[in-house]
Amino acid sequence: MDDPSAFPSGSSAYDISTVDLDDDRYEVTQSMVRNKYTVRDSAGDVVLRGKQKMFKLKEEFPFVTGDDGDAFTVKAGGIMDVAGNYAITDAGTGEEVVVLDEDYSLFTENWTIRDPDTGEALATIRSKNKLLSALRHLVGAANLVPNKYEIFDADGGHVGDIEGQFSLRDAYTVTIDDASGVPKEAVIAAACILDALENQ
Repeated sequence: MDDPSAFPSGSSAYDISTVDLDDDRYEVTQSMVRNKYTVRDSAGDVVLRGKQKMFKLKEEFPFVTGDDGDAFTVKAGGIMDVAGNYAITDAGTGEEVVVLDEDYSLFTENWTIRDPDTGEALATIRSKNKLLSALRHLVGAANLVPNKYEIFDADGGHVGDIEGQFSLRDAYTVTIDDASGVPKEAVIAAACILDALENQ
């Protein structure tokens, strides 16, 4: 992995070459059928679409850009992972950009976004309400009660939120307030993946 300090301001070693997510607010909505997602920016333009590939030994979520170009793929590190590592691979370079590491329990969902080479934590995504999270899992109410998450940078500073919305389709608003060191693509991919995993 290249040294992030060598990149110009506004760029990062953890950027994905095929997409330019420079907005601070995105809407993630699930299709009525299967684990298929659309990501729109604050202007309502489609910037990403992703779909979980079914019937594969390893879970795989390929994403395309708004104009249907290959963007990146998120792939589980282990066979039939329910909790574990998911690598984001840049479709343009073929390189792993970041790894999403899920620390799963009945009571909360915690995700860590890591450097794929060093394992260094770049950001974390944590459920805001442990009781609500537990209820969603214990009573099977994942689709009925929207969850809310906070996004933190590597130093533990709050940089954004993922807010679930009451809707017939799962819908999340991803807001990034100050995330100069947080890969937006990874955060948005994590919002899709955590929703897909909850619906299994």
